[in-house]
Amino acid sequence: MSELVTTAQMRAIEAAAIASGAVSGEQLIESAAAGVVEAIARELPDLVAGRVVVLAGPGNNGGDGFAVARLLHQAGWAVRVFQYAAPVQMPPDAEAMRVRWRALGPVADFGAFDANAGDFDLVVDALFGIGMSRPMPPTPQAEALRTLRPRLVAIDLPSGLDADTGALVEPALTASLTVTFHAAKPGHYLGAGPQSCGRLVVADIGLTPEAATALTRLLDAPSTPLAKSPYAHKFQHGHAMILAGGSGRGGAARLAARAALRMGAGLVTLACPQAALAENAARLDAVMLVALADGYSLRGILADVRINALALGPGLGLARAREMVPVALSLRRATVLDADALSAFEEAPDNLFERLHADAVLTPHLGEFARLFPDLAARLGTAGYSRLDAVRAAAQRAGCTVLLKGADTVIANAEGQSALHAAAYGRAAPWLATAGAGDVLTGMIAGLLARGAAPMQAAETAAFLHVEAARSFGPGLIAEDLPEALPGVLRTLGA
Repeated sequence: MSELVTTAQMRAIEAAAIASGAVSGEQLIESAAAGVVEAIARELPDLVAGRVVVLAGPGNNGGDGFAVARLLHQAGWAVRVFQYAAPVQMPPDAEAMRVRWRALGPVADFGAFDANAGDFDLVVDALFGIGMSRPMPPTPQAEALRTLRPRLVAIDLPSGLDADTGALVEPALTASLTVTFHAAKPGHYLGAGPQSCGRLVVADIGLTPEAATALTRLLDAPSTPLAKSPYAHKFQHGHAMILAGGSGRGGAARLAARAALRMGAGLVTLACPQAALAENAARLDAVMLVALADGYSLRGILADVRINALALGPGLGLARAREMVPVALSLRRATVLDADALSAFEEAPDNLFERLHADAVLTPHLGEFARLFPDLAARLGTAGYSRLDAVRAAAQRAGCTVLLKGADTVIANAEGQSALHAAAYGRAAPWLATAGAGDVLTGMIAGLLARGAAPMQAAETAAFLHVEAARSFGPGLIAEDLPEALPGVLRTLGA
């Protein structure tokens, strides 16, 4: 797993490295510039010593730009540099890069750049990077920057993209290639990040691994073991129970149940009203069935302590959820709550929060999240507040693990640990935007909980495998295909 660093963390990492004497600010800029030039050569091989425009900002990102201009000039490119809001003096290390460039070529004012002229093969955006916090004043040049994507390389981030939240500040540039340094930033993956960055390259600039707290992990692999012991029997792999709604409403719960079984739970039972037994029996074989009339009956069924994981919500119905969720939570089993099990408490979220425990996992989409955490959802999109901030706060309030679904899925627990799983760049899975896909995710988490995974790790691993299953199937995917794709994914992972 790699880690994401915020703007403040990145600045602290650089400052600590410089203060220790391990590296100088100028050396960091030179390393960053070399990383950009190497990425251009590798990722854009058809552009060989062409015509390049470097747009340099007034700060350290501009210093990176001046260093890139010099290296490209030395490699035979025809380089022109335009500087935005040229200051009398840049920060010292950036100013040193500007002085070195001026020995090779002039620096024109940004206002003289004509993005529509087409007299260039490549534009390097070194305007603001992680430092842009307010819109640029509207000018014809700023507006024209929107047209540059097919030939735009961004240093650190496309200008206008917030490094911490993925929000956009106008005019937002869109790159075909973005080169960042040391570690990716949350904004590369959150919100508009993937659409703005094009391809993303993380260049090593010689900084040592960071030991700061509150880092967010970027999920690129399962975080819990998937292989089964060859000597264990089915009950040692856990027994998950999925609660279902009435007749005609069982499809979502059946998807979750099948996913839990495919995920490796030793046994899975679907609990539904007596009238729905025949309907579910006609669609399920390996999944067992039990009649569940009310909360009192649930307490009796769960007297069997071998049933160690529960999933409530998909197709459950609001009234049934209000009755069943308090009983399920009172018995302190590992529990996934989704869909109706969350929406049922919209009018009184505290009635849910006071019952939740550390072995619970909430899996809302943004609408369900807003029903339970309206104040946190309202802050999304405001300056400096990201999905990571919102989910961390939600997990602390709820006292359990929260997974906020989306292409940029964010997971956090009450201890402040957080992770981001992005179906973006080379792992995009647009086919997951289909009815029932979230129900399958609920079942996958329940299956992993039954097998003994900790809630945070179960949520992380399920999110990763959910996308892998979709990618392995590809176009035409419907929710029923996801559990059937899991065996192939697990085989690929050596499970």
